[in-house]
Amino acid sequence: MDRMRVLLADDHPRILSRLTDLLEPEFKVIAVVGDGQSLIETAKSLQPDLVITDISMPILCGIEAAKEILQTTPKTKIIFLTVHSDPDYVQEALQIGAVGYVFKSRLVSDLKLAIGEVLDGRTYVSPSP
Repeated sequence: MDRMRVLLADDHPRILSRLTDLLEPEFKVIAVVGDGQSLIETAKSLQPDLVITDISMPILCGIEAAKEILQTTPKTKIIFLTVHSDPDYVQEALQIGAVGYVFKSRLVSDLKLAIGEVLDGRTYVSPSP
């Protein structure tokens, strides 16, 4: 079976590097981007199976980018990886169609768990940090 194709978006290069190290070789990281507009453009051209994105990014926030991605490539799964623990952010992310919400403080413990849940057709939200 082919590895899941993952697109990563975060405005911190260290986070992108850490994510890539964590996910490879189990998943195929097809691209990394640093802002919401690049996320939309890259998702449209590469059509990833999964997008893991931050919420707070330059040019366009992750939630707005995710909305547009889900309109053009509705089969793409979206997991937010963020510092925002406010329930309003979680609710908005899920309302727009995201299937996962992981706090950066729980990256190592929760991200692969979240991906597994998403692959099994469930939604995953990290316990409060």
